[in-house]
Amino acid sequence: MAESLSPLPYRIRALELGPMENFVYVIEDVSSGRAAVVDPAWEPEAIVRLAEQRGLEITDLLLTHSHHDHINGIERVLEDAPNARVHLLKPEADFWGGTLTRPQLHHGGDRLVLGDTEIRFLHTPGHTPGSACLHLPAGDDLITGDTLFVFGCGRCDLAGGDPEQMFHTLRDLRTGLPRQTRIHPGHNYAEKPSSTLEEEVQGNPFMHFRDLGRFVHYRMHEHDRTRSSPYGPVPPHEGH
Repeated sequence: MAESLSPLPYRIRALELGPMENFVYVIEDVSSGRAAVVDPAWEPEAIVRLAEQRGLEITDLLLTHSHHDHINGIERVLEDAPNARVHLLKPEADFWGGTLTRPQLHHGGDRLVLGDTEIRFLHTPGHTPGSACLHLPAGDDLITGDTLFVFGCGRCDLAGGDPEQMFHTLRDLRTGLPRQTRIHPGHNYAEKPSSTLEEEVQGNPFMHFRDLGRFVHYRMHEHDRTRSSPYGPVPPHEGH
């Protein structure tokens, strides 16, 4: 992923790993050399190798949610970074019931300081009860996990999924963040790896709905039948 030319306190590096086209993100705090790994999975050696090549110390693991394809590298990364803290939202820990040792539990609105980098936890339920997006306000970057994809959104038919919650989550993202916010999704399912919130508002069909019932019907019954990846933009339709 190309690095921003602006003097931000952080860099975000993306690794596409595993059979499900997962994006694992490494947030590098420039001044301290600390790194936070978002959703370590599939090829943990590649994650550790990137940190070593950059001279970074992995101090934090941040989980957007607890599905296996986003967490199956935790133990291996912790072997190389045994003092790293694992962070997730409390509602997700309750849903997951995992056996992490002393995880750092958060609520929506909590902030984590990584050197000079501030990371804000947003509670974005719908894919799972405790799904989180990670907002880096200094550069308006948003790591979205399986909540929001480029021109798509996460499934709501798995355990813990709730399309009504997803509707409200996407509405809150649409109205609560700057339109220039850069979207970094949890999977590479689209024609391009990232986008902006403005592009999503204009081209993501899940962002077009204003009626809850129509959104639920589309998410649960229509989308997977009528669209397939790689996703491209869909123009807004009247009456949604």
